[in-house]
Amino acid sequence: MEIIKSDGLSIPIKSWCRDIEAVAMAQAENLARHVALRHHVALMPDCHCGIGMPIGGVIAAKDAVIPAAVGVDIGCGMIAVETDVDADKLAEMRFRREIHSRIKEFIPLGEGQPHKSAQTWEGFEEYLDAKDSNSELITKLDRHNLGTLGGGNHFIEIQKSDSDKVWIMIHSGSRNLGKRIEELYQQKAMQLCERFYTPLANSDLAFLPIQEKEGHDYFRDMKFALKYAFENRQRMMRVCKEVLAEFIPEVNFLREVNIHHNYAAFEEHFGETLCIHRKGATSAKLDEIGIIPGSMGTASYIVRGLGNRDSFMSCSHGAGRKMSRTAACNNLTVAECDEAMHGIVCDRWQTVRRYGKHKKTIDLSEAPQAYKDIEEVITAESDLVTPLVRLTPLAVIKG
Repeated sequence: MEIIKSDGLSIPIKSWCRDIEAVAMAQAENLARHVALRHHVALMPDCHCGIGMPIGGVIAAKDAVIPAAVGVDIGCGMIAVETDVDADKLAEMRFRREIHSRIKEFIPLGEGQPHKSAQTWEGFEEYLDAKDSNSELITKLDRHNLGTLGGGNHFIEIQKSDSDKVWIMIHSGSRNLGKRIEELYQQKAMQLCERFYTPLANSDLAFLPIQEKEGHDYFRDMKFALKYAFENRQRMMRVCKEVLAEFIPEVNFLREVNIHHNYAAFEEHFGETLCIHRKGATSAKLDEIGIIPGSMGTASYIVRGLGNRDSFMSCSHGAGRKMSRTAACNNLTVAECDEAMHGIVCDRWQTVRRYGKHKKTIDLSEAPQAYKDIEEVITAESDLVTPLVRLTPLAVIKG
């Protein structure tokens, strides 16, 4: 960990990230000048540019919440389950392909791909029955999206541990619900900061005072999105378990971990209650079990937290991008990306129309080469977590 101090900063920046990109550092410096922040800005080893705040950043606010410092995918996180199945049972690529295809029959993948029927969940009614809830928050789409993967960097993986046991891992969040919540309260935060003439280095860092109604309402709706995201991952994991049991009836499912990496929470740090924002960062309190995924085609880790005070008891949420999506599509080749996925069951790279181009482009934005080296990331945070289990992919499903 390196302490970075620069002229004009109100609080220091503490970084576990080597070679921080210039835009991400500029965002960190904006945070270090923020009127509501305390102690320091912590940058995890997977840090890279985000909207307003770097992804892989942790900050502590006093009596305030910054919607952009949680982000649009509220509650995005990981779930992983260990099985007692020996990995050699999945040695045949054809057998893995059958499991891969079967999972895809039951879990909608990609953006704009909801379930055909509305999903029932008591969490919807619990939220709506609360006396101060926002009856307009929950939409038809939210009821159809529950139990769906989404797109981008979200994934389902069948993995094997270094001790040759099969694991299942899923990365997903609150889908469209979290995005709408962030956009609603970002506008409210900007309006409040304008009303009170609050100086900001970047309007994306507008904040909501906790004592104001808007701050209270954000926390209420953010917590609902966290519950939704947690349930979303559990439902998909339940499907994956059922499919694996269909192919391997003798399977037993052992420990399970389900965590968020985009959220805010009130915690005690440095002798006071602070609103800790983890944007692309995971809680790593002492002995807390966490998940740090790599990229598609590389290793992931189950870890135990060390409770490091300087990181606000946090760690990275993954490998972190080293190429933007545009740069990956423009600079990588299908051949080298195929080679990186050798021996792993996965679908071919999709052809999409994006990045402002009229012609279609091969989407290589999630290829392993677009991400940092997960082994280097884990090494850089050896004072934040202890690795417990190393997992490598056998089959990958992307949105």
